[in-house]
This record gives sequence, structure tokens and C-alpha cells, in this order.
Amino acid sequence: MKNLTYLILSLFVVLTGCSSNSGSDSQNPGHNFSHTQSTGSSANHFLSSESFTSLTIEIDYVEGFEPTQSAFNNLQAFLEDRLNKPGGITITLDEAIPSPGNNSFTASEIYDLEQEYRDIFTDGNSIAAYFLILDGAYERESVLGVAYLNTSMALFEEVIQDNSGGFGQPSTSTVEAAVLMHEFGHILGLVNIGSDAVQDHEDTENEAHCNVESCLMYWAIQTTDLMGSLTGGNIPELDSQCIQDLQANGGK
Repeated sequence: MKNLTYLILSLFVVLTGCSSNSGSDSQNPGHNFSHTQSTGSSANHFLSSESFTSLTIEIDYVEGFEPTQSAFNNLQAFLEDRLNKPGGITITLDEAIPSPGNNSFTASEIYDLEQEYRDIFTDGNSIAAYFLILDGAYERESVLGVAYLNTSMALFEEVIQDNSGGFGQPSTSTVEAAVLMHEFGHILGLVNIGSDAVQDHEDTENEAHCNVESCLMYWAIQTTDLMGSLTGGNIPELDSQCIQDLQANGGK
């Protein structure tokens, strides 16, 4: 299984330009920040406080598929542990959107929805990220989440709900949190896609993922194969090598 991030990005090679259009002041590092770059390319901007001192995450979700507050709390704690953002990290549950009516989505279709519904972009000293929570499945049906651009991610909540909360399955909030955190790990440049690997720990068969099975960035976390990684109902943590990569790129 090749890295989903690279497969998705191949659909966006023609995207250029800037999604942020605020201000021309030289004191505004968000001016001309592009939201259509490759996944992981803005890792240092997210991790360090050099250009951006705060982070705002906008979350839009298909009506009836709002993730749990517990999942958001876990995502916030994860980011506060790893990002240098003295101005704070804010998660904004923006709005419920109507179902697009798709049984499955391509990366291009997800991006089209982002263009329609995304409201918050990087501006001033605040960098912005975006989650779109969808019904339906990805075109590869086993996929639970994707990071498809430098600030953009999607979760397939219907697939998550179908594979959690039942007998012998992890709770829905646990799966949601694991996938939210895993996809944001790609935005932070893991593994080796924006935060260089200090030690060699990239999975050669699943690029941009860690080869340590207990790590949050193990490939199975973003697919329905994640069951074995959520034993005891615990959300996997980053292994020491992934943490080292983030620290070397401006993180904690």
C-alpha cells in the first residue's frame, strides 16, 4: 500500500495561487500564504512560533455526522503538546453542511467542497487548518481520513461509525481522535514529508508513515485496519523518533 498522501497530492499538481487574501502589511506573515501546497510543506509554520504564534482549526461537517467533543479535546491536547503556539490553539466547529449525496469522494471532489465552505484562512500571526467531516467513503473504501494539502484534511465519519462502537470494537470517539491526530501528523510533516527524519524510521512500503507499529503515524491508523492499534481503547502516541523529527523542525 503506497502512501495515500502522495497519491492524493498527484491530483493537485496544477493548483497554484493563494487562498489567503488579507492585508498587505509587512508585519502580516499570513499575507500571500498559500493553502494549496503539498501536505507537510508548511510543517515548520505549524510547529514553530517564528512566523505564526497561534493556530485556528475550522471544522465543517455533514449534518448528522458531527464528531464527538472528546475527539476534539484529544486533538487539542495533542497539538498543545507538540506545537509552539504561545497565542493559543482554537478549534472552531463552524457549521453543519448538507450532504453532498456522494457514496464516495475523490480528492478533487473534497477540495471542491472545501472551496465552497471553508471560511477561515491564515492571516496575521495566526495559521489556519481545515477539517471536512464527510458522510460516504473515500474512493479507497478502507480509508478513514486523508490529509490532501498543506492545511487541509478530511475524515469519513460514516466509515468511522461503521467500524467503531460495536461489540469488540473501539469507541467511536477513540477512532475519531486517532484519525484526527494521525492526519494532523501528516500536516506536521510526518513522516519525512516536511519534517525530515532525524533517524531512518519511514515505512518503505507505506511512505510518509512510521515503521513502528505502536506509533500514531503507523499506516493502519488511517484505515479500517486500525483495530490492532487501538488495543485497550487507548489512542496511540507518537513514538520517540517522530517526536524527535517534530522537535528538530521547531516543535516541542
